[in-house]
Parts: sequence; structure tokens; C-alpha cells
Amino acid sequence: MLSQDAFFMAKALQLAKLGRFSTDPNPRVGCVLVKDGVIVGEGFHVKAGQAHAEIVALNNAVNTQGATAYVTLEPCSHQGKTPPCCDALISAGVSRVVAAMQDPNPLVSGRGLEKLNAAGIAVVCGVLEAEARLLNRGFIKRMTESRPFVRSKLAMSLDGRTAMASGESKWITSAAARADVHQMRAESSAILTGINTVLADDPALTARVDVAVEQPIRVVLDSNLKMPLTAQMAKLAGRSLILTCSTDDVKRLALQAEGFEVYILAAKNGQLDLQAVLSFLAQQQINEVLVEAGSLLNGALLAQELVDEWIIYMSPCVLGDQGRGLFAMPGLQMMTDKKNLCFQDVRAVGPDLKLTLTRS
Repeated sequence: MLSQDAFFMAKALQLAKLGRFSTDPNPRVGCVLVKDGVIVGEGFHVKAGQAHAEIVALNNAVNTQGATAYVTLEPCSHQGKTPPCCDALISAGVSRVVAAMQDPNPLVSGRGLEKLNAAGIAVVCGVLEAEARLLNRGFIKRMTESRPFVRSKLAMSLDGRTAMASGESKWITSAAARADVHQMRAESSAILTGINTVLADDPALTARVDVAVEQPIRVVLDSNLKMPLTAQMAKLAGRSLILTCSTDDVKRLALQAEGFEVYILAAKNGQLDLQAVLSFLAQQQINEVLVEAGSLLNGALLAQELVDEWIIYMSPCVLGDQGRGLFAMPGLQMMTDKKNLCFQDVRAVGPDLKLTLTRS
């Protein structure tokens, strides 16, 4: 039974991944209905406000009496934008529910499984849980720690430089690496950068992929409101947020008139408090943040251990010892001060290497 459960849960996880570009702020969920070893219905959650995966699967199913439902996340038991999925499964005559993991949302958090069990439905939880948690790590982080999952992307030369001394950096890595970054952007809830990157590059911070996606929210950390009114991101569809600790109402109103959303957050040592930034982004129901910034912001994030995953693309080129480094961390003076990271994955992307690291 366990091997069969894992087989059908793997199918449900494949379905859940189809919503990786569109479900925010909801989790990515897939469901497979099985009767007598045959799939009789399947579905995945596409978008917040639309039917959950279980409802889609039931609507696509035939003869669900006595079927087993494989769901990548505990079925909801509360009335949100859509009715409780538990009630629908009970009404459909499902006899067994296999969930990959318990829902970290405190509104559910085990109540769905208890409700199913009370209705006489056999319940199993924890099948392929590690895979399910990986798929929704941002949602889990927001629900359990009130902050999003933070991933920072950097590109460097073989000698660890991100740009020439002049600041020129286009392009260190290959077209294949840049295409991979756009895929990461599309899967992210928001892209975070600093004002210095905006002043240097005037980035669009959009995901350019060959499928329809909800564009990630653009977030700029701008402690002193230096954002140019002519920045291109103000003219793009979707939300562009400026987070600041400045109380200059003239600048704020001018930026808002151009289409920016401006929010004043707490300061720390004259700059934005990065902990407050992450708390605010969680309040905005942002699950996953992709950081695309320079050495100052990345150095501050590393110093405070606020990044959950580092993605570093390394190109087989040399920029020389006058080039700019990855992290501005002047406080590191001795080997005992060094910041240790842990390799999780190394793979080739075109001619470059993609390094995935986490805190050690």
C-alpha cells in the first residue's frame, strides 16, 4: 500500500507543480482520486479565489464512492474564498484520504484531517512529505514564521567578481543562465532589489518566459527616497513597491503619482530594518522573495542571516582583482568572522555553473 500511495502522491505533486506560476498567495496543491487502482479524477489549484485542487478533481471525476483521495496538502476545513474541501470529499463518498503534509495555516492545521476522520474516512498523512514541503516552502515559512522564503540570485566570474570596477556587468553569464533566472522570477512572489541597483541599471524586474504568468511584485528598498520618477518599473503592469524610512511627504506623493506604492517602515542605524522589511512582505501575503541586488544589500542580508537559499551562477571568465565583489562586509577581519555556507546542488547551465547554497 505504501508504494502505491507514493506512486499516486508523486502524480499529485506533478499536478501541484503546474500551479507554481499562478497560485500566490495560496499554496500549490494537486489532487488525484483513485478507485480500484485506477485514476478516476485529478486536478490542481490554479489561482487564489478559484476552486481548490480537491474540488477540481471531484468535478473531473466519475464514481468517487469508495475512492482514495491523494492530496499534497491537508484538505481545508474552513470557509474561505471557497467552501471547505473536507465537506466536498465527505459528500463525494471518498473512503480514504492520503495527505502529503499537514496544512501549516493555523486556520486548518490538523482540523481538516480530524474532520475527515470523524466522518469515518481513513486518513494517512506524511507520504512524500519532504517533496511537498519543498514545493510550498514559501507558504510554510510565511505561515509558521511570519516571513517569506528568501532566495538571493547572484552572478560572478571565476574569480568571484560581479562587475568590472566601472560597474559594467552585462553580461557575465550566458543566455542559458539568464533564461534560468527568468524561470526563477516567474516562480517568485516578489523580486527585491536595492535603490543602488535601480540607479545603476533601471531594471524592469519582470519574468520573461514563454508561458503566461502573474508578474512578481517589484520591491525596492529605498531608505532615503532616491527613486527617479522616470524609472521604467513605474510604467509596467503590476505592483511596484518602494519601502523607505524617509518621511519626506513631497517625494512620497510624487512617487505615488507615478504609480509606485510607498510604505514607511522602521529604521535601524539610519537604514531600513531588514527584519521589518521581511515582516512587512509577509503581511502583504508574499510567499517567496527573489533578491536581485548588489554587494551592499547582499552583504547586509548575509550578515543578518536572512537569506534561506543562495543561487550563484559562476561563469568561466576572469574580471580581475579590481572588479566588484559579491558581498560588502567590512566587518569581517579574521578567519573566525567568516560566513560559512553549505552546498546543496551544483549543476551546469549552458557554459556556467549554478551553485545552490544554504546557511550551514
